[in-house]
Amino acid sequence: MNKEVLQAKTEIVNEIVQRAKDNKTLVIVTYHGLTVSQLTELRRLLKKEHASLSVYKNSLVERAVDELGYNELNEKLAGPNAFVFFEDATSGLKVVTKYAKKFKDKFTIKAGVVEGKVVDEKTIVELSKLPGREGLISMFLSVLQAPVRQFACAVKAVADAK
Repeated sequence: MNKEVLQAKTEIVNEIVQRAKDNKTLVIVTYHGLTVSQLTELRRLLKKEHASLSVYKNSLVERAVDELGYNELNEKLAGPNAFVFFEDATSGLKVVTKYAKKFKDKFTIKAGVVEGKVVDEKTIVELSKLPGREGLISMFLSVLQAPVRQFACAVKAVADAK
């Protein structure tokens, strides 16, 4: 094999490894049958959620997956695949699962890696139902605020009673 070709393939494998390390979530999807405009629309939606969709050769992804230690994904790397990288574990998954519902036969979720753990399609769908980071923070803050609010209401009720 030509040294230039081998060097280019090594660079692609390193790129995949680096992107997987930099992002919290990686999802493998099939896109066979989608038009270019549909893929462009998906990319646009993913970009809003700080995610990106890329297509790589399966053999190069296998090398990257082996290097990362996610060997369970090798069995899912058959046929035309796209790889979606997410910065946030939940918000981008919502986009992918909605798109999978919209184009059932043409766009399917195979498997993925979330927070360093290999997960199947069912787990990805369940994770997409969770609220996003901002939603979880607001829920946490409301839980923290509740006792103070209840105390203030009790003090006001005592003051109004006198």
